[in-house]
Amino acid sequence: MKKIYLIGAGGHCKSCIDVIESTKQFQIEGLFDLADNVGKKIGPYTIIGTDQNIKDYVNSDNEFLITLGQIKTPEVRMKIAVLLTQLNAKVATVISPRAYVSPTALIKAGTIIMHDALVNSYASVGLHCIINTKALIEHEATVEDFCHVSTGAVLNGNAYLQRESFLGSLAVTKEGFSCPPRSVLTAGVFHK
Repeated sequence: MKKIYLIGAGGHCKSCIDVIESTKQFQIEGLFDLADNVGKKIGPYTIIGTDQNIKDYVNSDNEFLITLGQIKTPEVRMKIAVLLTQLNAKVATVISPRAYVSPTALIKAGTIIMHDALVNSYASVGLHCIINTKALIEHEATVEDFCHVSTGAVLNGNAYLQRESFLGSLAVTKEGFSCPPRSVLTAGVFHK
C-alpha cells in the first residue's frame, strides 16, 4: 500500500478520506492543517503539522494530496502545489473505484475523481483538480489545471473549462461550451 499524506483537514478532506479508503491503494499516514488544529483527529487520522512541516515527510515512499476544498478561488491550493513542486514531493492521483474513467481519458497528477463520477472517452483533466461526486465529464471535454467540477455537474462533449475555474453543483454546460480562466459558474444553471 502506498503511504499518503493529506493537506487540508476540513469538510472536503473528510470526503477525500472516504474515497481514498475505498481504493484500498493508500494508507493515510497523517494530515496537515492550520497550527490551531495540530493534534486533532479526523476519524483515526491525526493532524500532524502545518504546511511548514511537509518538508520533513518528503521522500520516495510518501505521496501527497491537496484535500483543501475549492469554491471561489484556487489560490491556497495553488500555493500548496507550488510548495510540493519546490520540495520535489510525489503527488498522488486518486480515483474512486465507484467512478468510471475511460481508458482513453487523461487524468493528471494531484487530481481526485470522487464516487460515481464519470470521465468519458478522450476527456482530459488537468493537475490538482476536483471532479466531485456524481460529476460528468463528457467525451473530448477539457478540464484544465486547478478546476473544481462540483457535485452532480455536467461538462458536456467538447466543452472547455479553463484553468482555475469552478463549475457549481448541478450546473450543466452546452456541448462545445468554453469559459475564461478563473470562471465561477453558478450552481444549478445551464451555461451556454
